[in-house]
Amino acid sequence: MSSDDEQPEEPAANGPEQLALIRETVRKAKVPKAKPRTWRGAALARELPVARVLVNKGVLHLDQYFDYAVPEELDADAQPGVRVRVRFGAGGHRVRDGRREGGGLIDGFVVERRADTDYGGALAALAYVVSPEPVLSPGMLGLARAVADRYAGSLADVLQLAVPPRNGRAESKPSPEPLPPPAAPAPGSWERYGRGPAFVEALAAGGNPRAVWTALPGPHWPDELARAVGATLASGRGALVVVPDGRRAARVDAALTALLGEGRHSLLTAESGPEKRYRQWLAVRRGSVRAVVGTRAAMFAPVRDLGLVAVWDDGDSSHSDENAPFPHVREVLELRAAHDRCAFLLGGLGCTVEAAQLVASGWALPLGADRERVRAAAPLIRTVGDEELARDEAARAARLPSLAWATVREGLKSGPVLVQVPRRGYAPRLACERCRAPARCRHCSGPLEAPDERALNCRWCGRGAPDWSCVTCGGTRLRASVVGARRTAEELGRAFPAVPVRTSGRDHVLDSVPGRPALVVSTPGAEPVADGGYAAALLLDGWAMLGRPDLRAGEDALRRWIDAASLVRGQADGGTVVIVAEPTLRPVQALVRWDPVGHAQRELAERAELGFPPVSRMAAVTGPADAVGAFVATAELPGDVEVLGPVPLPVAAAGSPRRPGDPPPGESWARTLLRVPPGRGAALAAALKAAQATRTARGGAGRVRIRVDPPDIG
Repeated sequence: MSSDDEQPEEPAANGPEQLALIRETVRKAKVPKAKPRTWRGAALARELPVARVLVNKGVLHLDQYFDYAVPEELDADAQPGVRVRVRFGAGGHRVRDGRREGGGLIDGFVVERRADTDYGGALAALAYVVSPEPVLSPGMLGLARAVADRYAGSLADVLQLAVPPRNGRAESKPSPEPLPPPAAPAPGSWERYGRGPAFVEALAAGGNPRAVWTALPGPHWPDELARAVGATLASGRGALVVVPDGRRAARVDAALTALLGEGRHSLLTAESGPEKRYRQWLAVRRGSVRAVVGTRAAMFAPVRDLGLVAVWDDGDSSHSDENAPFPHVREVLELRAAHDRCAFLLGGLGCTVEAAQLVASGWALPLGADRERVRAAAPLIRTVGDEELARDEAARAARLPSLAWATVREGLKSGPVLVQVPRRGYAPRLACERCRAPARCRHCSGPLEAPDERALNCRWCGRGAPDWSCVTCGGTRLRASVVGARRTAEELGRAFPAVPVRTSGRDHVLDSVPGRPALVVSTPGAEPVADGGYAAALLLDGWAMLGRPDLRAGEDALRRWIDAASLVRGQADGGTVVIVAEPTLRPVQALVRWDPVGHAQRELAERAELGFPPVSRMAAVTGPADAVGAFVATAELPGDVEVLGPVPLPVAAAGSPRRPGDPPPGESWARTLLRVPPGRGAALAAALKAAQATRTARGGAGRVRIRVDPPDIG
């Protein structure tokens, strides 16, 4: 063979001219699309070359998994559960129905590695692995899917709540070695409850009891929660406790440290900061810590071998997340108890209607003390009744009747006195002194308030109103229709000049106060703990808490009263509570008898007759009036659904304070309620999710918001 027939020698390197020639040849040859096992000439992983990825897109029509090719260099790190970045939409992956959505790099999680794909086109490749740390376990993925289906939301939105943002510094540090299980603690103060010792013993033996616990008043409930956690750890399993706020989380944290020592539990609260919180979360996921105490976001904590989930004070609004799909801690922990087959404990000083339903259905057993122990632990509750009216004719109309003044004077002889006021500020509601018409701003019609005794401002736009006059009668003098905590403290300070007055509210919350005589004025939920307990307490302006147009007004009022009254010494130690409210109302009578369970049972029976939650399931569809009407009309709702509404929502003025989901200022929004019988909630949620997915796919969802079991049903 001649040298002319020999193959030409391949150049050592491709210069610019060679590269241009290659590109031109490829263009003219019209090379077909790459097959799934190659990506831009790069080799793929030899085993399981396909990664199934959940992309971080919260829209419902993209609530599915997408397949991506795994390059060989990412094979080791791209394991199930890790965070990745992928190219999604135009120029990247194509949606299964052939439509392109968006573009650019987006976050995601690898949920599975596969040998093949059912997608017919060429797969895009994983861009890169954000971190080789697996943060999404199969169990957490299943829980997130169940929560998304329960609340008609997307899996991506739930995982944004469940998995905290990555912190590289925290991730690079190793977690400590896990400690061996502790010895089972003694029942301690659980002996005050009939089934209390048996409940703790069942946890220590590896059992899975489910209970609704009505705690006795006093300071012992953090220690009782700690003993339940300690018994669960002794069985070799993990435990999770969720409380409404950081102050109560700190109390349970201190009780656990005192009972079990350091290193056996983590405290997950927003106050910890992103790095510390993520480091503690990683310690839980890695199995270094088997017990967690935290606030709302901790309901998704990845505790290994979960043996107990507990929620304290499930009626607190802090347990309901304000981010889509708006899950509630109680419902999420119920799902975790069912999925992980672990014990469940719902505790509180009061009792919600949902807790009463769990007992009535047989899903959980009641756990409480007998009436004699309740009477001994609770303070004496007094109301302004007929005898008081006979001695003081103005007692019913007075904000502080003579009974209240006498109770304060007597209580200050032996310790601090708590005064609960429903509203903060000086005079948060003002009215014309002559005609009692509400005082409104002339610029935006917002309510006027007095932050202090000298200022007069609009609550919405913040403008001052120094020359205000009533548009109804022309009057120029104002009176307080609602008196706030600041003015109450000022009035009590003048009445008791030798006694220190302390305030606790949203701007400045006190954790505790000494046991010396003092007046402590607090808004609901901000009451500090007194050393040795308060000698007495006043619960003022009960009408303001009971007068809300809300299905839960009575339940919430009773819960807040009981929370405050439980900080007072027991009746045997002289503790007295005076409530200034109509004594014949059901919540007031329940407080006098200290019977939150009976009140919840009666509320449950009435709601069953009327078809209200939690007996039935409801969903709220909120948004612009035309969008809400179109959504309900086109949705394939269950045949037994009852449509209530639409009802127009109040139009907010410019500058008014807004919560997540509130209508923008000046826009007309409406809300429609959808109600289905018991057992049909899953069908309603599925129908709403499908309808919302269809509208988002067509680009017509607008700002329609779906909320299953809304907490603010009026």
